[in-house]
Amino acid sequence: QVQLVESGGGLVQPGGSLRLSCAASGFTLDYYAIGWFRQAPGKEREGVSCISSSDGSTTYYADSVKGRFTISRDNAKNTVYLQMNSLKPEDTAVYYCATSATGCGPSFDSWGQGTQVTVSS
Repeated sequence: QVQLVESGGGLVQPGGSLRLSCAASGFTLDYYAIGWFRQAPGKEREGVSCISSSDGSTTYYADSVKGRFTISRDNAKNTVYLQMNSLKPEDTAVYYCATSATGCGPSFDSWGQGTQVTVSS
């Protein structure tokens, strides 16, 4: 049974921080690139960040989050993280993680159910 579970979301004030986790069960994340996506109400889903499967040092970020978000992976824990700092109200969305067997590109295979992030005063 393949499963991805996001956690760590919640309500935070502007300027605050959250760390999202993407934990895998039923398979190993080592050979997959992992992407983080988000979808706000009334908006299309957008890519936020991605980390390669090779050495974990090749990362990609949307311009809107660059310098504020950091993606990382811990293969021993079968988990990928998204550290979110200096959060803004426009970061409010449901955040999803997904696997890709073909790198950080347009095709992703398995998706989690998402975790809600709300940035508000």
